[in-house]
Amino acid sequence: MAESNLTRTTIGGVPVVELAREFGTPLYVYDAGVIRQRFSELAPFDVVRYAQKACSNVAILALIRQLGGLVDAVSAGEIHRALAAGYPPAGDPPPIMYTADIFDRDALDLVVEHHIHVNCGSRDMIEQLGERAPGREITLRVNPGFGHGHSRKTNTGGELSKHGIWHEELHEALFEAEHHGLSVVGLHMHIGSGSDFEHLAQVCQAMEKAALEAGRNIRWISAGGGLPIPYREGDARIDLQRYFDLWDATRKRLEDRFGHRVRLEVEPGRYIVAEAGFLITEIRAVKKQAQNIFYLVDAGFNNLVRPVMYGAYHPLRLAPQDPKLPRLAQEVIVGGPLCESGDIFTQEEGGIVAKRLLPQAAVGDYIVIECAGAYGFVMGSNYNSKPYPPEVLVDNGEVKLIRRRQTYEDLFKDEIIPSEISAPQHSRQIAGGMS
Repeated sequence: MAESNLTRTTIGGVPVVELAREFGTPLYVYDAGVIRQRFSELAPFDVVRYAQKACSNVAILALIRQLGGLVDAVSAGEIHRALAAGYPPAGDPPPIMYTADIFDRDALDLVVEHHIHVNCGSRDMIEQLGERAPGREITLRVNPGFGHGHSRKTNTGGELSKHGIWHEELHEALFEAEHHGLSVVGLHMHIGSGSDFEHLAQVCQAMEKAALEAGRNIRWISAGGGLPIPYREGDARIDLQRYFDLWDATRKRLEDRFGHRVRLEVEPGRYIVAEAGFLITEIRAVKKQAQNIFYLVDAGFNNLVRPVMYGAYHPLRLAPQDPKLPRLAQEVIVGGPLCESGDIFTQEEGGIVAKRLLPQAAVGDYIVIECAGAYGFVMGSNYNSKPYPPEVLVDNGEVKLIRRRQTYEDLFKDEIIPSEISAPQHSRQIAGGMS
């Protein structure tokens, strides 16, 4: 925990300053102890299937596998990541489940080749899989007709969402599966990321209705993900026992109707990794613009895009070079180095710039951006030709590098200058000197 509301000097027992000095900044740090704690809180569910899109480093996936978690993949690349992290491709329950609304050609080839279970979000997926691999078992992702999330952009249900098979077309999807020799054995619903309890609870009734329509071949149901975490001080933590009890009651009613056991899955991403992740960034300038004080840091929205994309709130704390030096608090704006006015970490939805209370700081002090483990690194980019930062895992006080910092040469190593366009001699010398 932070030593005060405004400062943080350690992550997982390791000094922030030491991490920054050893690995440089910007730097992503994950606390394995937090991941273990959050995963253990989901133990009442039969299966915890990690939504790796939240944070997909293979070391994180391997840790989840070690804890007994299974994994969700939404792309061919995520399937490859899961395999690289040691997940077997097939089993019961499926170790890897491919969840999407389309097959690109690589993904279809992969699921057919490796017998990976598919959670189909469209009738076209059913047809395409059935033509290539009749006889397989599948899950259907059903859009229940409503959705909710912390932002309109994270709402994955309702008539304006592209996700899932529309609930009124479930009968046609079941017929499509039967026509192509596929057995529907599972149902999945996910209404949005960061949903509140009331909206999440509404899914139970929708799932029960869909399962009864699908019939007794259903062997498992998935509550999906979307479990929120408290980003702001004072935010309530979701009552997981109450949430499980609602789903367990739904499951038991289905078991009574079907006459066999129904497995209950949950598919968290954010809940497991968000609070475990920290982005450490160094203050490189302190500026006063009229009455506003700016802390300008070396991380930008190329490293953490959520504030720009959603107006998402992340706790910010100062990690001073000298923690003994007394510092008064002041309201500041924290921004990054990119050539965009929107490169501001302290903003609200709609791009409204806000201020935060932080201690007085100087160049060389660090800002720790907290709750950055979900949709942080994975949504990064090379905008402004900024290299990707390294990722570090802190496990019981031991620091482990799990991704090296991208080099400048890496930025353009896959780019090709056509032979008819000659590169200036000095450009070739720079590139050659970096090899």
